Amino acid sequence: MKIDIENLKSIVGKNNVSDEIADLYVYSSDASVHQAMPSVVVRPKNIEDVQKIMRYADMEKIPVVPRGAGSGTSGHSVPIDGGIVLDLKQMNRILEIRPYDMLCKVEPGVTIDDLNRALKPYDLWYPTPPESGRIATVGGTIANNGSGVKAIKYGAARDYVIGMKVVLANGTLITLGAETRVEASGYQLHRLMVGSEGTLGIIVEVSLSLRRIPKFAAMGIANFNKLEEAGEAISEIVNSEVIPSTLELIDDIGIMALNKTLDMKLPEVEAIIVFECDGRTKGAVNPDLEVLKRICKRHNGFGIKVSSDPQEMTKMYSGRKKLFAALSRYKEGFACTSLADDMAVPNSKIAECARKIHEIGKRHHVIMNAYGHCGSGVLHTKILMDTTKKEQWEDARQAVEEIYDYVRNVGGTASGEHGIALSKAPSWKKEKAVSLALMRAIKKAFDPNNILNPHKMQDAPDDWVTATKLRYQVRG
Repeated sequence: MKIDIENLKSIVGKNNVSDEIADLYVYSSDASVHQAMPSVVVRPKNIEDVQKIMRYADMEKIPVVPRGAGSGTSGHSVPIDGGIVLDLKQMNRILEIRPYDMLCKVEPGVTIDDLNRALKPYDLWYPTPPESGRIATVGGTIANNGSGVKAIKYGAARDYVIGMKVVLANGTLITLGAETRVEASGYQLHRLMVGSEGTLGIIVEVSLSLRRIPKFAAMGIANFNKLEEAGEAISEIVNSEVIPSTLELIDDIGIMALNKTLDMKLPEVEAIIVFECDGRTKGAVNPDLEVLKRICKRHNGFGIKVSSDPQEMTKMYSGRKKLFAALSRYKEGFACTSLADDMAVPNSKIAECARKIHEIGKRHHVIMNAYGHCGSGVLHTKILMDTTKKEQWEDARQAVEEIYDYVRNVGGTASGEHGIALSKAPSWKKEKAVSLALMRAIKKAFDPNNILNPHKMQDAPDDWVTATKLRYQVRG
């Protein structure tokens, strides 16, 4: 395709447009296994820039792939057809903080951690930070309906988005939602945009509802010799009168990885549960902690430690936060890949799913671990394998298909927080088969020329191995 580079430079300035091979290579991949080269990278500074770019792209039918931090794990910002990668990180202003309304307005390039630092003096926070909150942008997390360790109590991005401004494929700017906590005014189109992964429009401004910062928090760790017993404890906790602010699972593979790479000296058990309770007072939190401790003990949890000291809590949670990096060094010659990444299952199936992940990995000659935000039903699994071997990719493909077949059969879903994009699309399309035609009709209504992040979600190819170039050197 022919792209008028000079025209784009006239819109955003020459320093904000690049077709240099080094820049194109950087923007050809995200945190997934996929890679495809864009034709040009464009960095808009404001809404007007985005509108002009989209008018030009729509007229010329040039694909546009919006991008935040590039931390997506399923190929969200990989430009399969080339075209324009629209880097929105320069649009990073916090436009308004209204403490009495408990809301803020921000541009999409603001990082989650920067937003919460700005909100802290007002005793407010946006309580859905992913583990990558240091780099993850508001726009990116909203486009994927992201969440994180606090999801069990505080929900996901969709629960906080009350309005937004969106540039459509033809360059039209629309305002969606309201500045109120409730709205009963027709179709909730701003909620439709959440989780749309850049396929329906470019989010250029967001209004978020906020929460008061908890004044007190305490964290605990419980060890379990059997994964099933940890799962039973999780199910009982979720069904108890207590709503923890964090409820995390780490399996034996994760434990071994952390001990090997970070020398954390964790007990070599089948599972560890990390839990946290928060609230406005110590008196409100401590009784909840006692309930969680009793539940863990009932299911043979042992070595239970609880602390409200911030440094000690950081130490307790540091392993979970560093787990992805630790897994990358679990076995010599193996790489940690994001493929079957963040499925969600009913809480009663957490332990069974974790065990199934291990069994499937072993049967297909790859290593699969289970960890995650078990309180909200989310289980992460990374596939560890020798990425230089072609047959390992086939093993991984079969393992991914099998684990998602299991998840679908027990009433689960392909993604609890990271979105679909490319890697999870084949299994997700089976899960959503009866609604794919409706989704495609919605896409057509918003984007008649199909230029916004094409070939993602319902339109993604069925074979993720050959859909794009893998960003790994594969022999054979």
